[in-house]
Amino acid sequence: MHPPPPAAAMDFSQNSLFGYMEDLQELTIIERPVRRSLKTPEEIERLTVDEDLSDIERAVYLLSAGQDIQGTSVIANLPFLMRQNPAETLRRILPKVREALHVAGVEMQLTAAVSFLTILQEESVSIHTYAHSLLPVILLHLEHRDAGVSNAWLETLLSVIEVLPKETLRHEILNPLVSKAQLSQTVQSRLVSCKILGKLTNKFDALVIKREILPLVKSLCQDVEYEVRSCMCRQLENIAQGIGTELTKSVVLPELIELSRDEGSSVRLAAFETLVNLLDIFDTDDRSQTILPLVKSFCEKSFKADESILISLSFHLGKLCHGLYGIFTPDQHLRFLEFYKKLCTLGLQQENGHNENQIPPQILEQEKKYISVRKNCAYNFPAMIVFVDPKNFHMDLYSTFFCLCHDPEVPVRYTIAICFYEVSKLLNSGVYLIHKELITLLQDESLEVLDALIDHLPEILELMSTGGESSVQENKLSSLPDLIPALTAAEQRAAASLKWRTHEKLLQKYACLPHIISSDQIYYRFLQRMFTIMKTNNVLPVQKAASRTLCIFLRYNRKQEQRHEVIQKLIEQLGQGKSYWNRLRFLDTCEFIIEIFSKSFFCKYFFLPAIELTHDPVANVRMKLCYLLPKVKSTLKIPADKHLLQQLEMCVRKLLCQEKDKDVLATVKRTVLELDRMEMSMDAEQLEKEKQQNDGRPMSDKTFEKKRRDTKTPTTLPKNIPISVPGPSSGTPSTSKEIKKSKLIRSQSFNNQAFHAKYGNLDKCAGKSSTAAYTPSVSGLTKTSVISLTDDSFRTRNASSTPSSFSSNTPLPSTSRGTGNSGDPKSSGSKDTQPRKATLKSRKSNP
Repeated sequence: MHPPPPAAAMDFSQNSLFGYMEDLQELTIIERPVRRSLKTPEEIERLTVDEDLSDIERAVYLLSAGQDIQGTSVIANLPFLMRQNPAETLRRILPKVREALHVAGVEMQLTAAVSFLTILQEESVSIHTYAHSLLPVILLHLEHRDAGVSNAWLETLLSVIEVLPKETLRHEILNPLVSKAQLSQTVQSRLVSCKILGKLTNKFDALVIKREILPLVKSLCQDVEYEVRSCMCRQLENIAQGIGTELTKSVVLPELIELSRDEGSSVRLAAFETLVNLLDIFDTDDRSQTILPLVKSFCEKSFKADESILISLSFHLGKLCHGLYGIFTPDQHLRFLEFYKKLCTLGLQQENGHNENQIPPQILEQEKKYISVRKNCAYNFPAMIVFVDPKNFHMDLYSTFFCLCHDPEVPVRYTIAICFYEVSKLLNSGVYLIHKELITLLQDESLEVLDALIDHLPEILELMSTGGESSVQENKLSSLPDLIPALTAAEQRAAASLKWRTHEKLLQKYACLPHIISSDQIYYRFLQRMFTIMKTNNVLPVQKAASRTLCIFLRYNRKQEQRHEVIQKLIEQLGQGKSYWNRLRFLDTCEFIIEIFSKSFFCKYFFLPAIELTHDPVANVRMKLCYLLPKVKSTLKIPADKHLLQQLEMCVRKLLCQEKDKDVLATVKRTVLELDRMEMSMDAEQLEKEKQQNDGRPMSDKTFEKKRRDTKTPTTLPKNIPISVPGPSSGTPSTSKEIKKSKLIRSQSFNNQAFHAKYGNLDKCAGKSSTAAYTPSVSGLTKTSVISLTDDSFRTRNASSTPSSFSSNTPLPSTSRGTGNSGDPKSSGSKDTQPRKATLKSRKSNP
């Protein structure tokens, strides 16, 4: 746009003024449709309804005097009215609905069909009432002149037939159907009759079907209109399932044979598909003498017929192979296999490299049908492996599989990628034959193909690593040298696209790699990439997927130096990173570590760096840490981790006293209540040692082992069920005294003050009073349960896979258990009970 001229240069001549007026007139013309769309006062008056009317009265008024859109709204609301007041709805509203439907348009008719179906599904009225009041309306509009409306009412009727009693079906539907199926009726009426017959067959006994239904079926199969013959042919499958094998062979099969030779291609196609679906009903003689010749003739004529027949034939090839398995002669078997191979390459010979704009439309349409044929062939490829036997795959089908994996069209490659896992399972020990095709699909330029392949990528890679000829995993994977480059290239391609869900899924599937390749390969080719994604990717689900996969890589890494470096990077680059986004991801990583690793591992390396984030300057980081604190506390065991519990209490106390962000403070208060309700786990072995020390007796290794076995939870009970710790009756250890004493003090504090008084001063944080009020709430030492050290192992694997501990000279923050228990148990216990005394005094002095 050009800038407007300055005021001094503007032309106010008559011509210029006329030009401005013309522009204003154009603007007026543009605005006219908007003005016309507004309602006039008279129209608004006609659309206005008295607000004091009840729902029933308002519906009656709108159906009687309202406009079509108002009547449609009432009919759409009919299920609600029926639930609210079924008697009044049937008495006053339904007659008005019948009158409105006589002259209703398409929209109101479709709405009514849906509403009637909803009333049936919600069972708002009894079946008897529905059949008496609503069924006649459905039957009245079945033959509506609009095909869409007729189909909508027909779908409602077919659902009603499922629940109607036999007598109602006979009198209201079957008896009128005899006249509706005659040639004198309209084509629409006869088409409706075909579909109703297919539904009625399962509702009557064989005698009624043979005497009243099958004559109508034969008549419609020989109808003069090909549409009716095709429709009735597709209902023969339902009829055959209702009348049994004998009547199917004597009545249905002859009709299918005749229809398979029909002059109409759609009728022949319907007959072929029905025969395929009924293969399981017929015996071997019928299959070999009757059906096989029909299939053979159909296949031979398919290339000369319409391409739609080829699409159907290629889709049903799998069922044909399964149903006719063992009947083919060797020559027929070979010819059928060659026919399948020909379909797999259909249309590829006509590729000429011309621009699509230069190809005639009919040729483009034909090519689309050929693509559908090849896609169906890819879908049926696993069935063809069974057909030829997996032992003969390399000789008979490998070249076809190669062509499908390299097909120029994405839908074909996408389908074969979906089937890749099934193919791998069928080949079993011969899975090494398709290694190259796996690499090809991993490197496919289309992310849709990659997305389809990675759904079962862990299972495929496991088959590749265990199903080859070699028995040693390293040797097996040496035959697939391009796997790691293909995996890394696939991840980078997904990362560069906008399809982050594919990227997330791929990173999740990478968690299987420790079972497939060596830890060194993972460390040098994948670990650093996970770090990069966690720090630089902008999609949160992708970052979390990378974080969890990295934790699994760390879990299975057995080299101490590499583990040490990964832990150090997590703490320094994420936990102590400059970006608050990285610190948030560190907390996500801590959550995954708690899930995947043992409690002792988390406490040793990540406990202190995690709670150190209570000092974080960003409120979101502090809030996320508050949500994580209950899981952090669940990793602690008493008395081994008493010093860590004190650290946790100090951090939460500081948040309560110093937090200025109202959202974080509210989260802290909720977290305190949750921490207070948590039960602390107790180390059974440590308790036994303390008991022996308190009794003044040394404990031998045999005695200790016996005591440890005695204190273990029985295998038939849950892990976390509380169990008592056996001890001598002559003396009580200081730990028990400590627990009892803290229980007494806690009980007194709760009895002396109301709950709101305990937390009422959290916002003000009045010095020692607030601190003391918090201390007994977080520690939760009064709620204890004893567990054995069998819980101190990796949750995903057995004890044999537990990683070795790091060396003592590591610079990482170490909070290993046992460092805080070297002192006297009594003095240690007195430190824990001292705050509770202070709390009691504080509350008494500050009523």
